[in-house]
Amino acid sequence: MAGLRTVAAIALTLVVLTALGTDMTHTIAGAMTAMVATFAIKEKQVRDQAVTLALGLPVALAAVALSTLLNSRIVAGDAFFILLIFGAVYCRRFGDRGTALGLIGFQIYFVSLFVGSSVDGLPMLCLTLVLAFACSAVVRFAVVPETPQRILRRLRDAFRARLAQLVASQLELLDAGPEELDGVVADLRERTARLHEAALMIQDRLEEGTRDTATAALLERRIADAEIATERLGVLLLNARSAERANTLTLHLPDATVATSGPNLIAADDKVTATLRRDLNALHHLVAHPTSADRGTAVAHVRNRLLGYRDEERLPRASTAVQDVFRGLGEVARAVLGLRLALDGPQDESNDSPATTRSREEFDAEDVALAAEEEPEEDRTGLQRPTTRAACQVAVGSVLAMVGGEFLSTQRWYWAVLTCWVVFLNTASTGEILVKGYRRVVGTVVGVVAGVALAGLVGDRTWIAFALVLLFIFAMFFTAPLSYALMSFFVTAMLGMLYTLLHTYSLDVLVLRIEETALGAVCGIIAAMVVLPVRTDRRTDELLGTVLDRLGDVVSAAVEQLCGGPASDLLGRARDLDTALDDLRASTKPLTHPITPLRGRRRTARYLVALLETSAFHARSLAATAELVPDSRNVAADPRLGRAGQRIARNIEVVAAHVRDEPTDAKVGAGASIAAILKEEGSRTPPTGSVASRVLRHLQRVDEGVVGLARPLGVPVDDGTEPQTTGARD
Repeated sequence: MAGLRTVAAIALTLVVLTALGTDMTHTIAGAMTAMVATFAIKEKQVRDQAVTLALGLPVALAAVALSTLLNSRIVAGDAFFILLIFGAVYCRRFGDRGTALGLIGFQIYFVSLFVGSSVDGLPMLCLTLVLAFACSAVVRFAVVPETPQRILRRLRDAFRARLAQLVASQLELLDAGPEELDGVVADLRERTARLHEAALMIQDRLEEGTRDTATAALLERRIADAEIATERLGVLLLNARSAERANTLTLHLPDATVATSGPNLIAADDKVTATLRRDLNALHHLVAHPTSADRGTAVAHVRNRLLGYRDEERLPRASTAVQDVFRGLGEVARAVLGLRLALDGPQDESNDSPATTRSREEFDAEDVALAAEEEPEEDRTGLQRPTTRAACQVAVGSVLAMVGGEFLSTQRWYWAVLTCWVVFLNTASTGEILVKGYRRVVGTVVGVVAGVALAGLVGDRTWIAFALVLLFIFAMFFTAPLSYALMSFFVTAMLGMLYTLLHTYSLDVLVLRIEETALGAVCGIIAAMVVLPVRTDRRTDELLGTVLDRLGDVVSAAVEQLCGGPASDLLGRARDLDTALDDLRASTKPLTHPITPLRGRRRTARYLVALLETSAFHARSLAATAELVPDSRNVAADPRLGRAGQRIARNIEVVAAHVRDEPTDAKVGAGASIAAILKEEGSRTPPTGSVASRVLRHLQRVDEGVVGLARPLGVPVDDGTEPQTTGARD
């Protein structure tokens, strides 16, 4: 949508400027301004977008005026450019509006340099900017409007589609042969991760996209139920289908393979397999075609049958593992019903079975608003604030790029500065800047080759060149989340078309583009390594500590509520854990990149992230179960879980203290299992398939995950095993 909105704004600007008879130079300046004015604004509320766009126009006019006036004064112009770069990065500390205004100021200054503005042409250039901002406003607020409610509605539809894709993968898993199993499980894991990503995107838009906090809390609950229940069904299918004891499908351990030689417990009974295949198809239909869920008694009968698997007496005769699959199927059907009630409102209840009626009553009992709690952010001041540090780094890097760029070209030195600026965007460590710079250079080199070929094919066909520019801009936005190298390719190919339109295209210009890009990337890396550097291991340690804190918060609060404690916003805490884990995963990309020479370190990083993924899944499941305690008829509080929760919380604190290099002699406890702890207190093992057994399984997996984290991090474990240090702390 961002790409579509940007392309539409550029196209409208081109039409308006062409109708006014504007020359090619100002037309290109207007198109680039419309692009900047559209993509720079990231705020969610329409009113905030309008205010930022209105403030962005005077910032853009000031930037282009100062660029034009200082163009002939080399020293003053360069000094102002460096100050502008510093201010643009420093403004990020003021949120989305500060980031947008800083980006507009820098990019419009760059546009002025690109088109070679002059004092005589300044009035016309300013008028062009005004028209470009006006076209951007028309597209943003009228042609391709963006409102929180509209975005949330699209995300909800996307979540349903991802849910249907995941159920389809589970159907494939049921019938996959041994030679197909690895590929099917890989698809299953990828689609599980995509479903989780969609859930996180919805979480990010709930507050602005819903009418009140009650609706937001209800939708959050139903999305979490559907996500967790469907992922659990995949795990149960995998356990029965391949005889592999899986923990989670979100992200598996490095180099893990699916066992294919064990007994296929599902295929052992053809009748049970046929029943399961029929019910999975029915579930897929309910998810993929929600509008048909109330048409006739046949669909109601299917829904009633699936929900009936929540009752033990309705389960088919089969092994325990296969019965677990049918239990999971019933829980997914319940989650799908709850999701539909939350999204589409009440439906016809005339054909409900007792199992369906009970599920609806459970939803009514759970429909309570949760009080949101916000934690104070860490107060960082001075040079420790990330925006200040990044501003200093990019300013020093830009000075180096400016000096070096002048030696390469006195006219296009700003390409090096632009690259130095870009490699610092959305990066927080030296390793991230190194990888981003490398990808920028690779994408630029390939883009230059494409630019040479396209320029020769297009020739003087102006509108074909403009059409390709629009296509490349859309591709640039579309591929940005997927591959930075691919995005850089489209940026460079687009610039080749712009040079063709300005009649300044030549092979020397594109080669110079590669040289300036490489120089800017190197200058950015040098600045990141010398000026207030943030080493990758330090960054990952900070984020690892944050993830452990969030994990401890979720588990402790969930166990407290499971023991009968006061209700709290557990799902909100679980999403905070997911967000922190996403940040950690992004920070470890330099360590896990294929070009890294530290193979052992790469394996350790992947292993740690995989264990945390597993623990996060089970923590989310605990949170979802614990939130049912205050109002559910089927989930009762059990104070005996407190001891198990205390051990897990203590182990997490020990690992977190070690990660932060805090002085401590404590060891991670890895003694008896969670079930054994409860047996010591005289408790019986809960029956398989019960909520209590599920809670114990989740607690056990979190406990095992934390102990698994301790060993590669070099944390002492008190089970008599010598601590292992595999290099994660080097």
